[in-house]
Order: sequence, then structure tokens, then C-alpha cells
Amino acid sequence: MNNLPSGKKKKGFHVDEAELMCKNGCDFYGNAAWQGYCSKCWREVCHKVKARHQMVQLEEEEEKARQAQIDSDAQLARRMIEDEMAQLNPSQQSQAQGQTPPPPPPQRPQAQGDSPLLFDKFGKKKEQQSSTRSKTVKTFFGKSSRSPSKDVPSGQQAQPHQSVDKRISTESQKAMGDFHEFLKVLNRPAAQDLNKQCKAFVERIKGLNHITVDEQSEMVQDFYQAMSDRIKTHPAFKGRRGSGVRRGGANPGTSPEVCENMMDNIEKIVMTRLYQTLFCPAFTDDEQKDLAIQNRIRRLRWVTTDMLDAAIDDGKPQVRELVDRAISELIEINAKRAPVDKLQCFARCSNHIFNIIKLSQEAPASADDYLPAVIYMVLKANPPQLHSNIQYITRFSNPPRLMTGEVGYYFTNLCCAISFIENLDAQSLSLSQEQYDDYMSGKALPPGSTLHNEPICEGLRMMYANLSALEELRIRQDRLMQNAKEFQQEITDWRDGVVNQVQDVLKNKPLVIKRAKIPAGLDEDIGDESQEQLPPPLIPEVVNPK
Repeated sequence: MNNLPSGKKKKGFHVDEAELMCKNGCDFYGNAAWQGYCSKCWREVCHKVKARHQMVQLEEEEEKARQAQIDSDAQLARRMIEDEMAQLNPSQQSQAQGQTPPPPPPQRPQAQGDSPLLFDKFGKKKEQQSSTRSKTVKTFFGKSSRSPSKDVPSGQQAQPHQSVDKRISTESQKAMGDFHEFLKVLNRPAAQDLNKQCKAFVERIKGLNHITVDEQSEMVQDFYQAMSDRIKTHPAFKGRRGSGVRRGGANPGTSPEVCENMMDNIEKIVMTRLYQTLFCPAFTDDEQKDLAIQNRIRRLRWVTTDMLDAAIDDGKPQVRELVDRAISELIEINAKRAPVDKLQCFARCSNHIFNIIKLSQEAPASADDYLPAVIYMVLKANPPQLHSNIQYITRFSNPPRLMTGEVGYYFTNLCCAISFIENLDAQSLSLSQEQYDDYMSGKALPPGSTLHNEPICEGLRMMYANLSALEELRIRQDRLMQNAKEFQQEITDWRDGVVNQVQDVLKNKPLVIKRAKIPAGLDEDIGDESQEQLPPPLIPEVVNPK
């Protein structure tokens, strides 16, 4: 647990903004996969290196071709001399094999039936060899190579190759549905052109099976650039009122927002369709690096927030909930197919990270707080195929998205976090080498570490949380039952005490029932004897007679 008081200033574990920029000084974000360059500068560097390599390779091929021609001519000349020697009679052969051959006879016009000259035979041999090569090439590429052999019986002819019926995945079907919904917004020429270009490019990439991943990346980047220029300049994206969308929409040729939206949809449909072809190719070492970084992160699960100076107080329930959400978004990256969708997952993870920092330190988050938190989240989540996803985004994402903007900043920090994890040592965490070795080997755990309580996966973590909640409920139920029994005993004791008190009162002061007094009736008639003792009644007297 990392208790961070409000306004506390941490140590200087951060990466300056300048270190994230392209080392060529173009004001775009660089990337470790591009050796510190942005995608634009990296492509220029690669083009220069490739041009030099192609020039050297071309010179080597020309030199090999010249040497091969010289060897071929020498071999042909030797063969021709051997043929000439074979046509001579034995006496001439012995004479030719002597010390000095006789001088050649004077040249004369060649009569009919005479043997051709040596130069003529050399030319004929050369022409015959060229025609043989030409026929071989025509046979290989001609229709006859694709037609069934005449020597094979008709009943045993090879059946034509039938294309395998490949089922489209659910993700591709969803992406195609979304893309068609997007095309409905455009006018008909623009929609048809986009659909045609994307479909042709997908089929083109799928048909190329023997190119490197760098060549695939270059083709995809060139396609993005070509489509961006096409959207801005092609007449199909300008309607009757200068709009590439239906009436009431904006002009894609002049609106960067609409152009960006169209490029996002193009990237989604193209990369979703090509995901199985381009993600983690078999001829690369991406899978081995995935396993290496996964094992590396698994061995570093003991790293705490204090070691990284990460402003994360995971003791607060709200922070813990946001940490779980951020980890879920990191893991969700591997489930997406398009680079833009993968980047959106990490953007949502970054928003959760900033909220975590804000709640933990009770102050707004800064750029220096972001990178340590990203490193901690990656160590906690250990996302699957992390290296392959980073390479996939780097190779096939639309370059402007990684070079500028909020998403580009987030992705650059993620690459820095992975680089830090790969090169993390005792000095990086302010530990002694002995402590670092003990933690890495599992002989010891850092103080306050909760690694032994952490489950292996999210399902086990939820199970342990539910078991803990059930145990707490059981304790509360036992306490409630005990309190209820105590309350019941108190009620019983109070009742017995009241009964005893009543009995003691009745015993000490017994109840005596006295005869009730009968009150006199005021309305009863008075007897004569009583009337004699009364004074005479008052007689009304008139005071003022008239």
C-alpha cells in the first residue's frame, strides 16, 4: 500500500518530453522500434539504406553475370574445339596433337558441301543455345504448362485446383458490416471507389507469400498515403456540391476530421481482414520475444509502487476498482484486430491511470506521474503477446496517429515502459544487488508486498474475493446470532425480575378489599322530617314596581 499525502513531491523518476520526440528534430514522437525516429524519418532512413543496398547488390549481380558469361563462352569454345577434333581423321588428329599445328590454308570461297568455318559453328551453337532457353521459358510460362499432359490418359488427368472455402471470422464480418454502414454515408462514387481500393489491396497482400514483414509494412504504409492523397484529390470524393458525402455533409477534401474518419474506417476494414496474415508472422521472432517479455514480467511481479515512485494508493476501494479496469483494458488490447482499436484500448487504460493518480494523491496528475504508473500497470497485468501487439501497431498503424496527438503520446510512453522493464536492474529500483537477486529468485519478498496473496489470474482473484466476503458475512452472522441470544437472555432476566418484584410487594403489603362508599343521590326526594329543619324558602320581591 502506498499512502500518499496530499501535495507530496516524489523522487525524479520520469522521462522528459524531449526524450520522447524524434531524434531527427521533426517535432513528432519517436519510437524505440524505429531507433528513436518517428515513422516518417524512419522510412526515409530505411529508403536510403535500401537504395544503397540495392545498388551494391545490383553491382554484384552484374559482376556475377559478366563472370558467368565469360565462363560460358570459354566452356562453349572448349566444346567446339573438341567437336572439331572429333571430326578429323586419325592422321590429322595425331598431326594436330603434335608440337606445332600447320598454318591454316588460305581462305577461299566456300563451296557447296564443304564444312563450315569455326566462327560459323560458334555462331550456330550460340543461336541454338538461345533458342533452347527461349523455348524453355515459353514452355514454363505458356499455356502448355497449365494444360494437362498429352501422355496422361483423359481419365487420369489431374483435377483443376479448387480454391479452399475460407470462412470469414466473426470479427471480419463485424468490421465489414461497420464499413458498409460507413459507406452508406458517402456518395455512390466515393463508396464504390473506397470499397474497390480496399478489396484490391487485401487480395494483393494475401497473394504475396514470400515477402518480408518490413516489405509488408512498407506496402501498408504506402497504401495509407495513397488513399489519403486519393481522398483529397480524386474527383469521386467531390459531389455535386463539392462534397464526398451525401448532402448536408462536409467536404472530405478540405475537412481533416472527415479525412481522418475515413482513414480510420479504411484501416479497420483492411487490417481486420489481414490480421491473420500480418499479426505475429511465422517467419519473425515475435513469438519468442513475447515469451521472453512475459517471463520477464512474471519474475518482476514483486515490484511495488514505492520502488517505482508510482502515485497509486491501492488501499482505497475506488483506486482498486480503477486499477482492475485499467488492467482489463491492457489485456483487451490482444483481443482487438485493427491497430486503431488496440490504441483506443490503451487510451482508455491511460484515462483510468490518470484518474487513479488523481484519487491517490488527491491532486491533479502530471506527466511525470504517468510513466511510473504505466510501468506498474504493465507489471500487474502482464498482457498476452505484448511484443507482437507493439510491433503490429508500429508496423501497420496509420503513421500520423503515432506521430502526434494524445494517442501518440500514450503509445510512446508504453514503448518506454516496456523498454524500462526489459532493462530493469537493482540500480533502477534503488536496491542492492543482493536484495534484487533474492527478490528475482523468490527467496524473499519486499516489505509490504502482497505478492503471496495475489492470485494467478483474474478468475482466481474474484474467487478469493468472494470467499473473503463470505467469510466476513459468516463472522457477521455469528456475531448477530450471539447478540440475539444475549438480547433474549436479557429479556428473560428482565421479565423474571419484574415478576419477583411484584410478588415481594404483594407479600409485604397484602391487598385489603374495603367496602366502597355509596355517594348520596342529589336527585332523590327529601322527606317531610328533613324539610322541617330547613329554613323557609325565599320569596321573590319586586324592587321597582311600576
